[in-house]
Amino acid sequence: MAERRFSEDELIAEIFAPLAAESAFGLRDDAALLPLGGAREVVVTTDALVSGVHFFPDDPPGLVAKKALRVNLSDLAAKAAEPLGFLLTLALPPDWTNDWARSFAAGLAEDAREFACPLLGGDTTATPGPLTISIAAFGRATRFVSRSGARPGDRIFVSGTIGDAALGLGVARGEAFAERLGEGARTHLLERYRLPQPRLPLIAALRAHASAAMDVSDGLAGDLAKLLRASGTSARVELEKVPLSAAAQEAIAREPELLSRAVTGGDDYEILCCASAEAAPALAAGKAGIALAEIGVVTAGAEPPQFLNSSGTIIKFNRLSFSHF
Repeated sequence: MAERRFSEDELIAEIFAPLAAESAFGLRDDAALLPLGGAREVVVTTDALVSGVHFFPDDPPGLVAKKALRVNLSDLAAKAAEPLGFLLTLALPPDWTNDWARSFAAGLAEDAREFACPLLGGDTTATPGPLTISIAAFGRATRFVSRSGARPGDRIFVSGTIGDAALGLGVARGEAFAERLGEGARTHLLERYRLPQPRLPLIAALRAHASAAMDVSDGLAGDLAKLLRASGTSARVELEKVPLSAAAQEAIAREPELLSRAVTGGDDYEILCCASAEAAPALAAGKAGIALAEIGVVTAGAEPPQFLNSSGTIIKFNRLSFSHF
């Protein structure tokens, strides 16, 4: 019998973590520190987008470019790091065109200016397909906010709204529930899937008050479980406190089972963070215009987080998050 292949987490932990430098935190975080010395630390992170996996082949190239940069900026924001610049690698399939490249670069230039994160270099290569985009982003931090600092009693917060991107993917696929939504709801969910909003305005509050943080890329439930594992803790989350947009609420009201997708689905790129009971009010007050909802509390133990409905019943999900393998 063939050996079972590693899961994504196992692949990282068993194969690549032994190769990692001390400043990479055993590859248990979304970023690493470059040990340059001095009061300010350089943070580095990377993410890849693959056509047909992270975006649709006919998505506007400018939006694809922006998403590729923004998912990396989201990681920097979660580490309380201000953007410095990025490297770009493009693996282009045989059918790429000059017009596609111009539109891609125009979208990338807009975001590079908006977020003060210039292109520093990179590489281009050919591939038989599909189109693959990889960005490595660099940031500057005076305090690196890791995943591993959550302690029992800490309050758990999440920015923005959860589940829009996962439901937006369903809209993009033309799933049945999308046909029953209003046009405004469909548009909102699709835009949230295509164009995440990196929560850079939260950097100062995270730096000052957060005990742990990461961005929600693979699903709130699963990413919270990762943060808790890194911290050696568990948690209780009240599902009714998880922030949902009006569009997501409309979808879930029509199909209640979509709540599970909203809580476990990926691509939200919101900030999940913790703060001590004493620091929690200050963290919530320093929101810089971005909604920050308190959804639960960190507890002692090593078990996965518990998700409770309004009646206090523990809700079990079939899976906690998206995984590539």
